[in-house]
Amino acid sequence: MVRIWLCGLIAIGVWWLSLHARAQPEPLGMDAPAIQFSAARADATLGRLLDGQHPHPVGSAEDRAVHARLLKELQSLGIAARTQTQMSCFTEPRWGAVECGTITNIVAPLSPGEGKSVLLMAHMDSVAAGPGAADDGSGVATILETARALKARGLSGNHPVTLLFTDGEEAGMLGAAAYARNARAGIGMVVNMEARGNQGSSLLFQTSPGNGRLIDLYARSLPHYAASSLYGEIYKYLPNDTDLSPMLQAGLPGLNFAFVGDVAQYHTALDRRENLAPASLQSHGENALESVDALSHADFSALKGEDAIYLDIMGRWLPRLRVSLALPLSLAALLAIVLAGLLTRRERREILRPYTSFLMPPLLLALAVGMGFVLHGLAAWISGNADPSFAHPVWLRLSLAFGVFAAALLAARGAGPIAGWLWLSGLAVACAWKAPGVTPYFLYPALVAAPLLLATIRGGRTVALWGAAAAGLVVWLGLTARAEDIMGLKLHELFTVSAGFGLVALLPLLARARGGALALCFAASLLLAVALAVTAGLQPAFSAAAPQRLNILYVQQDGRAWWLADPVARLPDSLRAVANFSAQPQKLVDTGYVAPAGDARLAVPAASVSREGDVVTLDVEAPGADGIEVRVPQAAALQSVSLGGVLSQAPRGKPVSITCVTPDCGKAQLVLSLATPGPVSLELLALRRGLPPGGAKLQKARPGWTVTSQEGDVSLSAIQIEIPAP
Repeated sequence: MVRIWLCGLIAIGVWWLSLHARAQPEPLGMDAPAIQFSAARADATLGRLLDGQHPHPVGSAEDRAVHARLLKELQSLGIAARTQTQMSCFTEPRWGAVECGTITNIVAPLSPGEGKSVLLMAHMDSVAAGPGAADDGSGVATILETARALKARGLSGNHPVTLLFTDGEEAGMLGAAAYARNARAGIGMVVNMEARGNQGSSLLFQTSPGNGRLIDLYARSLPHYAASSLYGEIYKYLPNDTDLSPMLQAGLPGLNFAFVGDVAQYHTALDRRENLAPASLQSHGENALESVDALSHADFSALKGEDAIYLDIMGRWLPRLRVSLALPLSLAALLAIVLAGLLTRRERREILRPYTSFLMPPLLLALAVGMGFVLHGLAAWISGNADPSFAHPVWLRLSLAFGVFAAALLAARGAGPIAGWLWLSGLAVACAWKAPGVTPYFLYPALVAAPLLLATIRGGRTVALWGAAAAGLVVWLGLTARAEDIMGLKLHELFTVSAGFGLVALLPLLARARGGALALCFAASLLLAVALAVTAGLQPAFSAAAPQRLNILYVQQDGRAWWLADPVARLPDSLRAVANFSAQPQKLVDTGYVAPAGDARLAVPAASVSREGDVVTLDVEAPGADGIEVRVPQAAALQSVSLGGVLSQAPRGKPVSITCVTPDCGKAQLVLSLATPGPVSLELLALRRGLPPGGAKLQKARPGWTVTSQEGDVSLSAIQIEIPAP
């Protein structure tokens, strides 16, 4: 019993240290040395930039006001700046979108130098629902404070440093795309500062290909680390892009930094300055200042090389390897562990006749995943919400932890000393072959375990197993602590799988406990897991600090009008009391709960159409609109679109949404190239921010535990456009 609960306490301790004892910079005050980054100074700058903390989407009057305040800040630093205003478009093939708008970038050369420049960038605009203090006011303030500190250091680098404040990132990386098209020949390295939350360490979550020497430079330059080659693998599958995306598409090398904690307030009205953690701002600034300073002195040609595999250990160490070493080292670790088993009399049988023991590690992982689905499902069923831990995650977090531990105790009954390490080293081989970025999580613990197991062939195996288990726990429970930041516990699989892999390293130690003790502790852990899941389900799913996202739309089509509320799991009763919303979400222009809104009240957009062969010209008139959208069906086989003189290739093999997101788009000409020879029906939508008269009662009825997000409350007026055959 002592051994079992000692293992559990050690696992919890490692997880707690990964959450709360990571090495990270202390926020510095206004009196910090001039050559250092100060979170307090950056926060004061952010306060001046945001002024009244109003949303400032691209093209809005508030966006222009932020530009003016930023130019004033640059002038106070003695930095000359120029503006770049133009129509820009960016194609996002993953989402079937071509996004356009008129943007105004601010470009500020910071220091002279030879050759290509280091480009330090962040975006100025926010989503329409919130003031964007973290996303990306923090990035803009970070750049200004970094520029001040670099000037205090004397700007002694070899390369010029340029500051780029982009516009229209939230609308589709429009400003970055425009700058990349116009100035990429002069850019040698890009450093992008972003945010997807308002807390946590500033992560190096994406790099350009061939990053080995860039990672070396990062490791030499930064005193604290928050980086992993796994982050780039995960980021490929997230529904996010940043301003670095068009830069990478243009073939430019770069680094992408962001903090991602507390995603509940991201892209909402709660993304305010007072909710931004000073420690995150300090971490962001440390990354920007030290990276740019180091890059300005570097030989860019020497930074091109082989990819690296890496992960940080508690923010203090950054072990890294060239990717070409991943496979041979993984094979060596696997062979060493096999040899350790063959040369140890007690464990030779496990190697030659594995049977049950070899099945225990995958059984543990399968049980851990199953526990996640059962416990999360139980909490969701009691709560009535798909994400029951959104506001109060601690109860479900503990439930999942005890559930995974129960899975480990069940698997330990048939586990042996070697099988778990054979699996981990074997998976290192597989990842080195197919997914190198994931390899360190298997390889690094295996590289610790292999020599320990070989060194204890003749005795002392328990000490070796404890040492090996410590390596596995530190690596995998560190990932467990970080994984929750991605999407919360809604993606409980990230929590249970990573925790399960950590406990695979503990299986040999748990297996040495007596069967009766294992059974008793399994029952206790399972009971605690279920009780905690029930407790999680009884908590309010949402709160004022972690509210439910709920937008209200006014939709006008065919002379009729409707209110449309987002398709949340439960539409609040207070909204149903003021409008006759449908019982279930329905499809209109978008999907949501639908209620009649009386007669149409908005001006109807119009479009004149001409077609010559494959080329269709649309002259759109949408007076008073803040933007337009043209939805092109897959059957139209859209090849390209030209808007405002910018030609964009269209995503292939899917429906395409063409958006123009600034007020000047209310009078626009679109030239479409279609591959279909027949007639086509398109949908044109005019967007206006806010709701017409009558919407105020719905906004007032929205509960305090809900919040607008992304575009916020908007009004849409839609018509069908018939394109004749040529």
